[in-house]
Parts: sequence; C-alpha cells; structure tokens
Amino acid sequence: MPLNRRSFLAASAAGLAAASHPSVANAADTKPKVRNPIGVSTYSFWQFKNADLRSIEKCIDLAAEMGFDAVEILHRQMTDESDGTLQKIKRHAFVNGLSLCGFSTHQGFLSASKETRQKNVDLTIKQIELAYKMGIPTMRVNTGRWETSKNFDELMKNKGIEPPTAGHTEEEGFGWAIDSLTACLKTAEKCGVTLGLENHWGLGRTPEGVLRIVDAIKSPWLQVTLDTGNFLEDPYDKLEKLAPKTVLLQTKTYYGGGTWYTLDLDYDRIAKIMRKANYKGYVSLEFEGKEDARTAVPKSLELLRKAFG
Repeated sequence: MPLNRRSFLAASAAGLAAASHPSVANAADTKPKVRNPIGVSTYSFWQFKNADLRSIEKCIDLAAEMGFDAVEILHRQMTDESDGTLQKIKRHAFVNGLSLCGFSTHQGFLSASKETRQKNVDLTIKQIELAYKMGIPTMRVNTGRWETSKNFDELMKNKGIEPPTAGHTEEEGFGWAIDSLTACLKTAEKCGVTLGLENHWGLGRTPEGVLRIVDAIKSPWLQVTLDTGNFLEDPYDKLEKLAPKTVLLQTKTYYGGGTWYTLDLDYDRIAKIMRKANYKGYVSLEFEGKEDARTAVPKSLELLRKAFG
C-alpha cells in the first residue's frame, strides 16, 4: 500500500528519533533494572549497647542524613508503645522522607507448655497491631530457641545448634511453631501485615526448617524474612532456597569485626541471587560490627547501593 505524505513524514520522524536515541530503538529488548530501596534497622545504631542511640526518632534522623530510603524498627529498642508515640514515630519518618519498611520482633514457640506458647501467640498478635498502627507492612517473626544452651555465647560457639528440651523432639517443635504462627494469621490479614519467618536460630536455623513451616501453613500472610548473616557456613545456596519467598532482605555488615563472628559476604553475588528470584523489595541493613555506627553505617549503605542499586 503506497505511503501518503503524512504517513511518510511520521515514519521518517520515528526513524530519526530511534536513530538518535538507541535506547528507544532497543526499548522492547531491554529489561528494566530493579533498584531495591535500601533501609536500615534501628538496631544498626543501638546494638543493645549504645544508650545515646536508642531513641527511634534519633535513628530516623541519622538514616535520613545518611541517605537511606527506609527504616526498620527493632521492637526491643522501643521504650514506649503508647498510641501517641507510635503515631509520632510514623510522622517522624514521613517528614524525613522515609518509609517504615519492617518491624523486627521476638517470640518463642518452642515450649512444651501450652500456656507459654499461648502467651507468645498473644504477644505476636499485639506486635502485629503495633506494626499496623505505625503503617509498617511486614514484621519479622521467628520460632524461638530451645533455651538449652547456657547462654547466647555458648549458642554462638555451637554455631546456633542446641538440643531440644529433654523429653521432647524437633518434630514436636515444628508442630508447636506451625500451630502458633497459624493462630496469628487472622490478625495479620486483618491488619495487612505480612509476617516474615526469619532464618534465625531454633527451627529456622536451616532453609529446610524455615520452608517446612512456611509451606505447611500455605498463607500469603506468612513468608520469609531473609537474613544474609545467619547462615554461618556456605550461605549462598541456602539464601537461594529462600529467595523466592522473601518479603524483606536483612543484610549484615561487620566493619570493625563482629561480636561473635564475622562473615565475608559477597553482596554482588547475593544481589544476583535476589534478582534471579525477581525480588523487588526492601534491603534492610543490620550493621553488626564494632566500628562506630556513624562511620560504618554510611560505608555499608555505599556497599549495598553498588550491589542492589
């Protein structure tokens, strides 16, 4: 069919535009790159030991000054859970241009006592409601520990491995954890807070343990919080197993050396693992080294930006 003058001019203009801008010509063949937003856990500043950096508002100020996109709040760092304080935290993040990307909590379901497990279910439900009030969309949960180690130092010496309570088995523990977390999901769905089971200690020490629980429950409201620093040996294959179900990626750095251990993590490699799994979510820094957080946290941000940005 012959071109009329108007069609010819339009086609010529489009060709010139494509020639002068190769990216336009190749747009159909170019897959957009994912830029993961980078957050920082308030734990990175406080670490249970820096009293002058315990204030959540202070941590938010530092995160904004350093150029982060978001903040993850450590529940144990909070000194006030009143509604007024929760709304002040939410507002403080907002006026600083930061999202609140996660709420890191503690609970324990590895107890033979039904009453103890119920107390931890009730605690977790309360924590979900706190996250909801602050507008936080995901919350870290864990199975808890058997508490058969003398202390945390001994647990770390044994690479996170500890035997079940006398007279009980890991098989029982999985049943307790599955039932307990299932009991929290109605509230999680009502509040719109996705729980992320972390590869932590206890039954979450291995990717198989985490997946056994998540796959048994089969709910979109229970997925995975993936911590790069909690697989102490050969981490990359293990991280890859959990990457497809990850809703928050926690990234450890150890400038100045770690307290219990130091891992030499290849974040370019980890970023590739997460991109392969189509992970588009937040990357949250958990700085765990001995260097001053005021210098180590910005270095960590630069490292993560290069890998995930």
